[in-house]
Amino acid sequence: MLQNIGIPGLIIVLVIALIIFGPSKLPEIGRAFGSTLREFKKSTRELVSDENSKESNKESSTQKDEKTL
Repeated sequence: MLQNIGIPGLIIVLVIALIIFGPSKLPEIGRAFGSTLREFKKSTRELVSDENSKESNKESSTQKDEKTL
């Protein structure tokens, strides 16, 4: 959906945001959005690394079980 938005569309969205929120609120909104996005990325990385570690633990325990047989 956002892939089809071009430079003109982005400019229109920014102008509308400037009109609605005003120039004093935009930096605060930008900071809040940036910190939210940063936290989301951090959580996503943690979930992926947890999943990868679980998979590697499964593989190593399976290999240990096969060696004992």
